[in-house]
Amino acid sequence: MENLIEYKTLSLEEKIVLLQGKLRFGQRSMADWRQGALAVSAVPGAGKSTGMAIAAALTIARASLHSRHQLVVVTFTRAAAANIKNKIRTYLKDDLGLPNRGFVVHTLHGLALNIAQTHPRLAGLNLVGSTLIDPTKGHRLIKTVVEQWINQHPQQFRGLVEGLDFDGEETEQMRRQSALRTEILPNLVTTVVHEAKSSGLTPEELRELSYLVADDYQTLAIAAGLYTQYEYYSRQRNFLDYDDMILGALRVLENPRARSLWQQQVYAVFEDEAQDSSPLQARLLQILATPSEGHAPPNIIRVGDPNQAINSTFTPADPLYFRQFCQARRLEGQLATMDQAGRSSPIIIEAANFVLDWVNRTQNDYPELLPFQSQQIHPVPEGDPQVDANPDPTGLGLEIYTPMDIYETVELLGDRTLQLFADHPERTMAILVRENRQGSFLAQQLQERFREAGLGIYEVYESDRHSHVPKEILSLLQFLDRPHSPDNLKAALEVLVKRELIPAQDLNALTTFPEQFLYPTLLEPPQAPAVQAARRYCTQLLRARWELPLYHLPTFLAFTLRYDQAELATNDKLTERMAQQNRGENYLGRAIANLQEIINTEKLPWVDLENPEEQYVRPGQLTIITMHKAKGLDWDYVFLPFLHADAIPGNLYVPAGARFLGNYTLAEVARAQIRAKLHDLEIPNPGQAWQEAEYLKTAEEFRLLYVAMTRAKRLLWLSAEEKAPFRWNIFNPLTSGSLQAKQPCPAIPALKQKFPGAVIPSF
Repeated sequence: MENLIEYKTLSLEEKIVLLQGKLRFGQRSMADWRQGALAVSAVPGAGKSTGMAIAAALTIARASLHSRHQLVVVTFTRAAAANIKNKIRTYLKDDLGLPNRGFVVHTLHGLALNIAQTHPRLAGLNLVGSTLIDPTKGHRLIKTVVEQWINQHPQQFRGLVEGLDFDGEETEQMRRQSALRTEILPNLVTTVVHEAKSSGLTPEELRELSYLVADDYQTLAIAAGLYTQYEYYSRQRNFLDYDDMILGALRVLENPRARSLWQQQVYAVFEDEAQDSSPLQARLLQILATPSEGHAPPNIIRVGDPNQAINSTFTPADPLYFRQFCQARRLEGQLATMDQAGRSSPIIIEAANFVLDWVNRTQNDYPELLPFQSQQIHPVPEGDPQVDANPDPTGLGLEIYTPMDIYETVELLGDRTLQLFADHPERTMAILVRENRQGSFLAQQLQERFREAGLGIYEVYESDRHSHVPKEILSLLQFLDRPHSPDNLKAALEVLVKRELIPAQDLNALTTFPEQFLYPTLLEPPQAPAVQAARRYCTQLLRARWELPLYHLPTFLAFTLRYDQAELATNDKLTERMAQQNRGENYLGRAIANLQEIINTEKLPWVDLENPEEQYVRPGQLTIITMHKAKGLDWDYVFLPFLHADAIPGNLYVPAGARFLGNYTLAEVARAQIRAKLHDLEIPNPGQAWQEAEYLKTAEEFRLLYVAMTRAKRLLWLSAEEKAPFRWNIFNPLTSGSLQAKQPCPAIPALKQKFPGAVIPSF
């Protein structure tokens, strides 16, 4: 009590000094900032979010900020925004004794939407009647775009159908047309539109770019045509995507009066996870952070780690942009490095540093863009304010296994995790996997042992799966409405494959002639077992269509897909919502239209779209989560099984049904060509573009491994099995003889050589 009374009597300046004392050396660069542009390059576990929150509280205190002149804090996800907002509030109230004001926290898209909503006319967006979409290749807008492009460009489409060689056989022609309509061109639309719009490129600029490269298919010209159709039909149907928000906000800030109004309200901008920003997003923040009068530089702090950029192969983010920002600030003396991290035991830090150096030495086909920025993690010094910084390792701290097969891995994981739980039930642990099927396999194999021990397994993918229920039910209802539509049939089959009800196979071959697949005559050749299984499910669904009333169909479909309890509950809510909107009109077309509206307008408050991060790191449970989703989290014990070369780094994959175009995909070629333009490089031809895309994927996969390794505090457990499934998406544990010899991720032998004491002999 006396200490509390004494603290309350301190002046604000004295409280500021005490709060600064909670920061380590690297974090103080943000706390000491006063004005201008500052880049902060932070290693994993350096406490950049905590440092930013304290720096924000100190800035608010020093500048006496308020609602009309405030600090804008921006981060990448809603969960991260909520986390840093709570931290700033805590430091203001508990450490500085100040009210909760003078700052706002946004995601990038939330900030852009706020600007666009304030000036809808300048933004050029009709936000009142618009529908926000994040279109995938199966979205009806994308289907319309592709069909309209085909109708308007029959010769170009014919050239794609002919591909490298074509003998004119009708069945093959139909199969190729199906692949182009349902996979190749939709993927090209979604990839190119996102890449181009987020970089500020118009369809006309994309078309002009196509003249600079020798390409038999004129991929960028096709992309420009698809982009034009996308923009036209988006406006016609009043659809908005997330890139439209950024572009709309930038249009607002192009107006001198509106720009001055916003800049006068903004004292400074603090950005977290800056390595994940696109060029246009960075430009938006720079404009907001620039003082409205004079020619002063922007007041902005951008904090990130280019070595944790793990989204660039499927989003426009690119680690190059943040590296360039850091280099520019270095020349100005405004680059700070947070290279001390208290999260992990020293041996885990040493292993992560070794992988970074080894990858840069061995994977350097493009020296101008190495996979990693040369930045080592250093333990914190003694007396660091972080509690239990760089904790003592559990056991060896680093353990490397080479099990005989994936089933021996299950045994090893079961033994090790249960023993760790018994020794330290208060600690946390997680298995990080490269793909969801691996996580499902481990959860199924381990759940009985954990149930007997009274412990829980939290499989994140399984818990999130019920958020996909509406789209899966819609796909099946559309098939039941028009079963002879190749698109509807293929969408239904994709759902069945995803739910592991039928084997993975070439779906284009099945959907080329739907009648022939669903109801083959005696003159047709016998169907393969996998095809028979797919047909059996489809005909059962069609039989139910005529035997059950409409209001029973969603429940029947839910049981057919073998939904679990959470998914069934979601389906019940969905059925109830559809019944309310049907208003007595009990026919399938109305139900489909209403369900489509529910999905497109995101009216799904009863679907848990994003679990709080606390659920992932609770003691007393084994969390199974993908490496991508684990970014930003940490556990005492982290297990990384199934580290094979075909996954990390893996290879870009050309689907068998698309190889008639060549040994590359149009979407990846277009992405690499657009990025070459943005990086002021020569536009590569398709072969060169594919090689560059391969290199970018390799670099990102190794960064993903680095992120996964640096999630561990006390124990990092690695394994590369001698035998594993050929492909996890077609693996069935009940089928014998489905494993094959595998090569380890190339980083594993290097780690074994560097840390021979960490290698654990196999059974």
